[in-house]
Amino acid sequence: MSSLFPLPPESQQPGMLLLSGGAGSRMGAPKHALDHPAGGSWGGHLVRVFGSVFPGAPVLVLGDPLPDHPELPRLDDPREGPAVALRTWAMAAAPPAGRWWVVACDQVRWTPGRLARWAAISEAADPAAARWVMALHGGHLQPLGGWIPEALRPALAASSARSLMALAASLPHLALPREGPEWADVDTPEERDAFENQGPSGI
Repeated sequence: MSSLFPLPPESQQPGMLLLSGGAGSRMGAPKHALDHPAGGSWGGHLVRVFGSVFPGAPVLVLGDPLPDHPELPRLDDPREGPAVALRTWAMAAAPPAGRWWVVACDQVRWTPGRLARWAAISEAADPAAARWVMALHGGHLQPLGGWIPEALRPALAASSARSLMALAASLPHLALPREGPEWADVDTPEERDAFENQGPSGI
């Protein structure tokens, strides 16, 4: 598989951390396992998007296994919110990667082209991989979907922040204004219906 993005040496290549630990009560089933209009599960779609841009780069699931990718390495989510889940990941061993794309399984509008553009913009804005690069979308910070550098994992592990926003604010970060549907998650049955009715061409 060819890459949409130049791959750096293994120690500096990106990794993907997929959060899949939500209970899924509003959807009637866990969100990571729902069917995606483009095929496979919601979580599996994101794995395929990442693999299209960064073939062979490491992928780690934080939470429940994906039905269409049960072979992926996985960490248990303590189910105390994303901030605690990220600290759990930061304290665990991980494959070598320069920075990590930390994405939630309900951010299902990503495509290879959108991810390649976001990766290039983020790397240009933070070439030393020293800050958590996140989007500023609609006036709000979007930590998930952003890039956490490997160098910040010790500080993340040591943080006592209980909320995701407090965690993001406590670490060196860079907020880049971004527009685009990829930043809108799908969090309710109504949003799911609207998303699925768009079909693959509207993702």
